[in-house]
Amino acid sequence: MRRSMLHAGAVLVLALTMGSVVALGEPTGTFRVAIHPIVQVDPAFISSDAEVAVASHVYDYLVDVDADNQIVPRLAREWEVSEDGLEYSFWLHEGVTFHDGSPLTAVDVVWTFVRLRDPERGLPTADLYKNIQEIAAVGELEVVFRLEERNPFFLHDLSDNHALVVREGTEQADDFNGTGPFIVDYYGVEDRVEMVANPDYFLEGLPQLERLEFIFFGDAAAAVSALRGGQVDLAWRMPNVLLLGLGGVPGIESFAVPTNGFDLVRLRSDIPPGDDPRVIEALKLATDREEIFELVQLGIGAPGRDSPIGPLYGDYYTEESPLPERDPQAARELLAEAGYADGLTLDLYTPDTGARPDLAVVLKEQWAAAGVELNVVVEPESVYYGENRWMDAALGITGWGSRPYPQFYLDVMLTCGAIWNESRFCDQELDELAQVAGTTLDDDERARAYAEIQRILIERGPVIVPYFFAQTAAIRDGFGGFELKAFAGRTDFRTVYVE
Repeated sequence: MRRSMLHAGAVLVLALTMGSVVALGEPTGTFRVAIHPIVQVDPAFISSDAEVAVASHVYDYLVDVDADNQIVPRLAREWEVSEDGLEYSFWLHEGVTFHDGSPLTAVDVVWTFVRLRDPERGLPTADLYKNIQEIAAVGELEVVFRLEERNPFFLHDLSDNHALVVREGTEQADDFNGTGPFIVDYYGVEDRVEMVANPDYFLEGLPQLERLEFIFFGDAAAAVSALRGGQVDLAWRMPNVLLLGLGGVPGIESFAVPTNGFDLVRLRSDIPPGDDPRVIEALKLATDREEIFELVQLGIGAPGRDSPIGPLYGDYYTEESPLPERDPQAARELLAEAGYADGLTLDLYTPDTGARPDLAVVLKEQWAAAGVELNVVVEPESVYYGENRWMDAALGITGWGSRPYPQFYLDVMLTCGAIWNESRFCDQELDELAQVAGTTLDDDERARAYAEIQRILIERGPVIVPYFFAQTAAIRDGFGGFELKAFAGRTDFRTVYVE
């Protein structure tokens, strides 16, 4: 059972078990990480892995998630959940200070989450935290959250990427004034962020590095080249072909860990041709997911089943509902019934990142056998997302990052009123099941609801999830304590040390 779902009333007093801490001496050494350039530095607005990685080492979360998606303490040393599941009380560590020397209090935590849930600021967290009825500081180091309705994943919500605690009164967090393990001593928008160990960090023995540097690279190939050449110590989020190319290279160790991140092929269901259910059924019949997994992901990761609830979620994932066998002829017949006897021509929009352009090309070849002609439109990621193509295009491919629990995807992308419902899917049965899964404290009831949701999406959802990708990284010899997380940006460098 997940720690966030322990019976109401249990006090969670959890020790910070970092696993790889080998010494409590002075921090030593420099660790250089290759990342994409960052744009946002305010934690409330960060989105990319690179931005999250930088921010999460300057600031601290109230509670964090470990590599197994379990909730662990960070600024909160312990917490308690009321018997009705509606009130969460947290007690903060004593002696925590911001980098400017001011002490952390419960008021700072209240300010942070009030700011994150303020709809006037236009933040994505406003919807995530709309279930919070009240946030109150009770004494100097105790903060209480009261919910309108039960949320078994609330602790995970408090560990959202944006939920890094800032000082009271912060309107725009652009000065790197956090409580975190490292202090920024240089930020060059064109090339890097350099940090030094925080000598007053509240957890003894952390961080173990004297310096942490994030060096900007425009593409993964350049980052891998720098790793090979010794200019950086870690490269991550690389295409699988680059990861395989590092196999056997002396002095470099490669990693690939399972994630629930996936590429979503979605057809808008509110406009032609997607407003006819026979069209999405035809596209599903025209798709060979196993072939896509082998060609696009090179067999690294896991095949998908047209649902965001992947095998990483253990008991919530099921293969009970069968996927349709590929049948291009049956797809042609369905399209003819829908009024497309002469075939169908569609523009398929995709960002230029990851393996998404490759996925688009394979879909073009597969769907051609069913009489569907695709015009693949590859756009820079900044254009695809910045100009809202991912929400507006009739047919598109969108990359969704790994999250620690499945309810997130239902609430933000698949229920009728979801803020990022790019397919415009609206199914009353799915919404009712999502409500049950997102409020019940009964794990078995939640698992049954998720199983039914997976069935609905396979049978009539206007989405295709062909695979779940692995998170990849490669590190140079000479360092210990590195543990890659499914969401790479949340990887914890506090425990990395020079061997």
